Amino acid sequence: MDTFIAVIIIFGVLVAVHEWGHLYVAKKAGILCREFAIGFGPKIFSTKRNETVYTVRLLPLGGFVRMAGEDPEEVEIKPGYEIGLVFNANEQVSKIIVNNKSKHPEAKIVSVERIDLEERLMIEAYTDDEEGIQTFSVDEKCDLIVDEKAEQIAPLNRQFRSKSPLKKALAIFAGPMMNFVLAFVALLLVGLVNGVPQYDNAAFGEFSDNSPAKEAGLEQGDEVNSIAGESVSNWDEMTAVIQEHPNEEINVEAIRDGERISTSVETYSRYDEMSEQEVGMIGVQAPTDHSLIQSVQYGGTQVFEVSKVIFDTLSLIITGEFSLDFVSGPVGIYNYTGEAASIGIFFLIQFAAMLSVNLGIVNLLPLPALDGGRLLFIGYEAIRGKPVDPQKEGLIHFFGFALLFLFMLVVTWNDINNFFL
Repeated sequence: MDTFIAVIIIFGVLVAVHEWGHLYVAKKAGILCREFAIGFGPKIFSTKRNETVYTVRLLPLGGFVRMAGEDPEEVEIKPGYEIGLVFNANEQVSKIIVNNKSKHPEAKIVSVERIDLEERLMIEAYTDDEEGIQTFSVDEKCDLIVDEKAEQIAPLNRQFRSKSPLKKALAIFAGPMMNFVLAFVALLLVGLVNGVPQYDNAAFGEFSDNSPAKEAGLEQGDEVNSIAGESVSNWDEMTAVIQEHPNEEINVEAIRDGERISTSVETYSRYDEMSEQEVGMIGVQAPTDHSLIQSVQYGGTQVFEVSKVIFDTLSLIITGEFSLDFVSGPVGIYNYTGEAASIGIFFLIQFAAMLSVNLGIVNLLPLPALDGGRLLFIGYEAIRGKPVDPQKEGLIHFFGFALLFLFMLVVTWNDINNFFL
């Protein structure tokens, strides 16, 4: 698979699943979600379904769900404004036209005296009928049309800020949680289709092409007792002995259908980057189990192990042993994705699952602009009894985002030095 296509697909899926978690729980909590976006920057695709606009944007660097009430409303209609009103069959205002009223001849032009689009959902205004102030009821799904761009109003009970700290926290936590779920499901499917390696026994699984072990008469399912004169009881012990004998003839004693067999195998060598030396190989894989129970256990164990490695790496920040070489930016991930794709689709899926776990954990870090930072503010709100001023919180998140962006640039430059310079 082409590396670029693999990267786009993987990141698209990871971001979409993450943001879908936010979207689903937020909607269940009754929050109006204005936009579900994959990427940042200019829109290259847009479609509206129900109350939400779904967009794909030019820069594939993440995504977001824009919930009503997270930020102050962009349009404020003050007394004295002239606006156009369009009514539905129930005589409620279904559209409020701000600017370009001439393009809507069906609209009733009024001069606003008082307007409340959050709690009372009403407009008090003067009309051309010389009847004094009239009061108009506003539909809770009324569209506010500014310069021909429509956006649904958000009554207070549909806004993020009006919800309880618990509902807010669940809507924010759902994004990272879905990354863990995605990783588990992906690894579960790998286990079901490709099988879960069984390392408890020293047995043979599938043979590779031109396998020396197969040429020597060994078969899948043979249980090895000893190899090169050394007794072995599990896969790791067996492979460790084989690796010690590159390009050598070794004796293999095994059990097949209750009978003892013995044969000699000519190993070949492969350079091992971890040990930085040639190691012996006989072209055989570990036996696998395709059962549901084993696959579920494999998915859960792998998610736990990957999480443990990530937390161990993050702990190096506290000890002062952290290095930029421990992390990768877009360039590094692009390179590793290409390597994973060259090995095979199942390895690529496992790599994507690892990235999904990483995305979930990183997003939960208590840093501004990340989900963990937002959860920190919600926790503070729960203890304090009232939320932090939205403008102050927004400013903190803005600076946090700027610092994260700067860190990403530094990591990317480090990747370029490691891979290309």
